Amino acid sequence: MYKILVVEDDTTINQVICEFLKESNYSVTPVYDGAEALRQFEEETFDLVILDMMLPSVSGLDVLKEIRKTSQIPVMILTALDDEYTQLVSFNHLISDYVTKPFSPLILVKRIENILRRTAVYSEIVIGDLRVVLEDCTIFWQGEKLALTKKEYEILEVLAKRKGHLVTRDQLMNTIWGYSELDSRVLDNHIKNIRKKVPGIPLSTITGMGYQLGGDQA
Repeated sequence: MYKILVVEDDTTINQVICEFLKESNYSVTPVYDGAEALRQFEEETFDLVILDMMLPSVSGLDVLKEIRKTSQIPVMILTALDDEYTQLVSFNHLISDYVTKPFSPLILVKRIENILRRTAVYSEIVIGDLRVVLEDCTIFWQGEKLALTKKEYEILEVLAKRKGHLVTRDQLMNTIWGYSELDSRVLDNHIKNIRKKVPGIPLSTITGMGYQLGGDQA
């Protein structure tokens, strides 16, 4: 199930978006200001961000800039601002779509479907000899399909979506188990089992912080 972060300070609009997305079988996390959006983005992994521009605490543009420092996740701008400058700046930060208010929730859902469909990096992720096929929830190592448990797959999927970047232990536990108070040995055991099954996997431990798949640390 795709996870979408909905960043919109108008509670009514936020609720309408979330309801339509849930009906289309998306998992949604609603937030109402820029600072909370950045906190949620750091704590969990998402497949798409719907981002308003005029937000309390941190502007939508600043949220977008912060996201782009570590991630190429698809971002859809949803705003009342229709000036050329704001649109140009947004597209310069590699957004996937720019939608102005008022909007049709049904058309919005279709736009989201198209973004996720055409964003190839989020349907298949390749890191060296590792290939993660998100649509089928399968992972291949050197061309061979891996026999993984559900949790092992989920851990590798989260790490692959942030390839080359640190994913903290709290991020992993929040995203996969829904909370970070999990006994850390549970996560450690899953990581150990992954390494046993795939001895050459470029999976690094960042001591005291978390894990990284691919990149300079691997």
